[in-house]
Amino acid sequence: MKSIAVLITLFVVIHANAIGAEDEDKFSTKFQNVSQQYSRSRILEFWGYHEYHGNQNYADTLKLRYYHPLDVGQFQGTLRLDTSYVSDYGPSYPAQSSGQYSAGNTMLTFWGNHPHLLPAWGANLGARVIFPFGNNGQWAVGPQVGASFRPKEATLFNLADFSPLARYMYGFDTKNNSFQVNPNQPPLMRNLQLYPTLGFQIDPSTQIRLWDENGVIYNSAGGGWFVPLDAMVTHRINKSFLFAIGASKQVVQTYNQYDWSVYGKLSFNF
Repeated sequence: MKSIAVLITLFVVIHANAIGAEDEDKFSTKFQNVSQQYSRSRILEFWGYHEYHGNQNYADTLKLRYYHPLDVGQFQGTLRLDTSYVSDYGPSYPAQSSGQYSAGNTMLTFWGNHPHLLPAWGANLGARVIFPFGNNGQWAVGPQVGASFRPKEATLFNLADFSPLARYMYGFDTKNNSFQVNPNQPPLMRNLQLYPTLGFQIDPSTQIRLWDENGVIYNSAGGGWFVPLDAMVTHRINKSFLFAIGASKQVVQTYNQYDWSVYGKLSFNF
């Protein structure tokens, strides 16, 4: 409960600092809150990532991501499922590991709102669960809160949306694993994830999105920050198909994640 209270308090502070009480009317005349405009489409995405972890160590990830409309009574939102296979290779790994994939993280995320739950809140509440599959021998759960705003008129740099999100993940139960049995098992997760997502419209079919896929992470267990520069270009071919390519580079890494990453996706609506 403490982590939930901290998360919501943090979001409220960010929201208040962003628009301020005295500027709320001015903000609302320039931006529309579209947090409750949920897609009714089902979306299937195929992702690929190539990461460099330093000391000539790399990781390749193949990920399947699925979005499904969520309707439970008057509660509306979105359900997202991620599952992946990962190949780690380099001097820190056995020579035979190159090109071999093992099960990676599997995550279930949902977000949405109810018309009678904090109707003036103007944001989405949700949660994420990470399952203890593959080398990730732990459960992790955490609440999240986010919102999305679109400018009502044309803006400098053609801003398409501002969609901040905050999430706190708490890991537990190491699934009877040990570092002797599974040396790749990560320590129990305790981190705050912040996504100050910005989208910029290049043309009717193309956007540049910042901090959409990779956000800022604070390690609340031992301290330390991971702050990347993350950018992704998306291009929609038609109403049913979109592709994207992106890259991320750490600029502050007192909490180790990766040095740099390149990635891409194929996205299908149906």
